[in-house]
Amino acid sequence: MPFHKYPPKIWEALKLKQGIYARLPKHYLKSLEPKEPTPVHWKPLGVTYRANPKTGLKERVQDVPIPIYYPPESQDGLWGGEGWVSGYRYANNDKMSNRLKKTWKPQLFKRELYSEILDHKFTITVTPRTLNLIDAAFGFDFYILKTPKEDLNSKLGLDLKRAMLLRLARRNTELYPGDPVKREKVYDKYKQFEIPEEEAEWVGLSLEEAVEKQRQLEHKEPEPLLKVYVDRLVEELQMKKMLEPHVTEKK
Repeated sequence: MPFHKYPPKIWEALKLKQGIYARLPKHYLKSLEPKEPTPVHWKPLGVTYRANPKTGLKERVQDVPIPIYYPPESQDGLWGGEGWVSGYRYANNDKMSNRLKKTWKPQLFKRELYSEILDHKFTITVTPRTLNLIDAAFGFDFYILKTPKEDLNSKLGLDLKRAMLLRLARRNTELYPGDPVKREKVYDKYKQFEIPEEEAEWVGLSLEEAVEKQRQLEHKEPEPLLKVYVDRLVEELQMKKMLEPHVTEKK
């Protein structure tokens, strides 16, 4: 006889279907659906069979992704999908010697990146691949807004995306207050990424943050009893006045 009604592997999925989790916005719950990130440390073949280059015979192949470890430090920077890769190496590059464990880590350095939408410079830990992706996207803001959540893989990146989307949704005058022409030019430049403010507020929130936000939205301050009784008394007096016969005097 099983110890649990449902297997532990599906507990997380079931949790989202009851209680306060089920009352979270649909667009946020949809963003929690797991998606495979773009391969970085390996190249998928994309086929099930291929010809052997030596014999020419068809052979079965498998796309086995390399296990990647993302340390907590990666959430405070923009690593461009890179992480730590663990494996083995031969001592002194001699295949006849013993294998030794080795961890390959990406090259990290700090760079100052400027955001047009937020009008602020950020000093962020990045990798060479991140800089190449920013150049390919034609700017820091375009990189943050275009890159999906699973490819950013960074809490800092998601917080920046939420701040940018909120600024675009609100179109407030805090951006370049002394230059309205430049402000409108920036808003028009990134107009394609605009979404309603109600959705932008949830972008990039962790499940714990989203639950706390939903709890605050549903929280209502208790109404004082004095106000309740006064409102009830006023309502009763109004009803009593309406039920009284209306007498008109003859002139």
